[in-house]
Amino acid sequence: MSDLYANPRMAEGYARSRPQVHPLIIERVRAHLRLQTPLPRALDAGCGSGLSTRPLHTVARHSTGIDPAEPMLGWASSVAPDADFLVARAERLPFRARSFHLITAAGSLNYADQRLFFEEARRVLIPGGAVVVYDFSAGRSFPDSPALDAWFAGFHRRYPPPPAEARFISPETLRDGGFALSLSAHEIFEIPLVLHPDFYLDYMMTETNVSHAVGRGIPAGEIRSWCQQTLAPVFGPSPREVLFRGYIAYMR
Repeated sequence: MSDLYANPRMAEGYARSRPQVHPLIIERVRAHLRLQTPLPRALDAGCGSGLSTRPLHTVARHSTGIDPAEPMLGWASSVAPDADFLVARAERLPFRARSFHLITAAGSLNYADQRLFFEEARRVLIPGGAVVVYDFSAGRSFPDSPALDAWFAGFHRRYPPPPAEARFISPETLRDGGFALSLSAHEIFEIPLVLHPDFYLDYMMTETNVSHAVGRGIPAGEIRSWCQQTLAPVFGPSPREVLFRGYIAYMR
């Protein structure tokens, strides 16, 4: 896992300033799995600050989150107070066999050894359980204008993302990976959320290209000031609908 995530500034940003996409995805998972009542136990592998764990209470009576980045878990109990959390890696799950009915992994397996993870997932799943892998890109598009896409491209030109260290994952790579679990279904989604311009600015400050720039010595205040000035004419003063695009993959 990159040090970009294992720092207090990023952990606080994830806890306070990330859009609420996860609950809408978990609702899709609930519908796909046809869950009329909550499952007994669910595990969130790579839970970060707990945002992806919090909505699991709608599909499981008890949820547990694990993450290797201890600073992230410092926020998790306040973000998802009904869940349990511990520092652990996805490749070595510290649980007994057949402990969970559902395992979710939200944008976390890109930094893990997927082969080891799926072997462990098969071990701790009850028979008939499912692993749900999902991810979504940054909200960078308005549904009715290319203006935000253009701004986001300029944002990345000025503050480039760190060198790629995450493995690319898609339903196709999960299908063809030869893992211990197999792809049983998937969907591609586009979720709109209405965001206030101030919140969108805070959200952009949690992006990894910002963390990378700060690590190279650029003051966070300088980055925020540039974003604020250039976003104002794009976003305007009122809330706007922003699109989040991604996938959900079901492994059994």
